[in-house]
Amino acid sequence: MPKTVIVLPTYNEKDNLPRMIEALFALNLDNLHILVVDDNSPDGTGKIADDLAASNPTVNVLHRQEKNGLGQAYIAGFKKALNMDADYIIQMDCDFSHQPKYIPELLKAIENYDLVIGSRFAKGGSVDENWSAYRKLLTWFANRVYTPTILGIPVRDATGGFKIWRRNTLIGLDLNRIRSNGYVFQVEMTYVTCRLGFRVAEIPIYFPDREIGESKMDIRIQLEAAARVWQVRQRHHNLTPQMRETQLPTEISA
Repeated sequence: MPKTVIVLPTYNEKDNLPRMIEALFALNLDNLHILVVDDNSPDGTGKIADDLAASNPTVNVLHRQEKNGLGQAYIAGFKKALNMDADYIIQMDCDFSHQPKYIPELLKAIENYDLVIGSRFAKGGSVDENWSAYRKLLTWFANRVYTPTILGIPVRDATGGFKIWRRNTLIGLDLNRIRSNGYVFQVEMTYVTCRLGFRVAEIPIYFPDREIGESKMDIRIQLEAAARVWQVRQRHHNLTPQMRETQLPTEISA
């Protein structure tokens, strides 16, 4: 039975984390493990994660001593998941904007692909109806026009963070290649995956706003991510499928 590890980065998610853990295990999936990657949350999320792990051996916690970006949190989580002998690795937010109900579909799709993205912009996907027209337009433009035009990738939701990876895909990327932080991290991961010739698919999801807590995304972050797409292209445009890595990644590079 393949082992699935869900990587959940957290920062001040004390109200969401217990609910998310409960919702994930309510799916009744075989050989499911959860890895909470907490960035030293001042609200005590890390302690809550430790308590949950103490009562359930399939919950693991990785504590990071400082908050230095979503990208580095995910890289640390991916490396830990690979060392846990995960066959499939799911990345998702803890705030319920990525809904657990889609996980069985992701697991089914990954049987035939190397990366599957839960996509807001695949046919049938959508975002919260309460988003402003400006936010909807900006997000649509970034994913459907700007990023695919610059990077030349056939992906409708390159900035999406709800993904499932095959073990060999994450190894093949060489996680030490990935330098981005923040939300352009998602773009860099997807671009490198495409440049290395891995098979990518998207399934449609509905993306609601978080129910509890404050969003960590704002317009400034979105605009900065857009500017950094050019850096991602410059960094990786020469990659070919022959440049896939075959060894487990080492610790995070300096």
